[in-house]
Amino acid sequence: QVQLVESGGGLVQAGGSLRLSCKASDFIFSINTMGWHRQAPGKQRELVATITKGGSTNYVDSVKGRFTISRDNAKNTVYLQMNSLKPEDTGVYYCNSAGGSYVWGQGTQVTVSS
Repeated sequence: QVQLVESGGGLVQAGGSLRLSCKASDFIFSINTMGWHRQAPGKQRELVATITKGGSTNYVDSVKGRFTISRDNAKNTVYLQMNSLKPEDTGVYYCNSAGGSYVWGQGTQVTVSS
């Protein structure tokens, strides 16, 4: 079954940290570059970080130096460590392939207060 389950979101003050996790089904995780996407209130979903099967990473400029994406291939899990959070990081965070090719999970809400 194709499945993506995100967790780890919450409410945090500006400057704080959160670590998101995403458990993916074997099919998705084994063949794809994985990505974290976020949807801020009133905005379109955007890709913020990607990681290849070999561990190469890429980030959107707004999160570079603050977010770190990683993956544990043995656990079919991808992580997003978010440090120095800003109010503009608020949104629902989803994992998927980098291209968003699969059915979206429920996501996990991140709220950063100023």
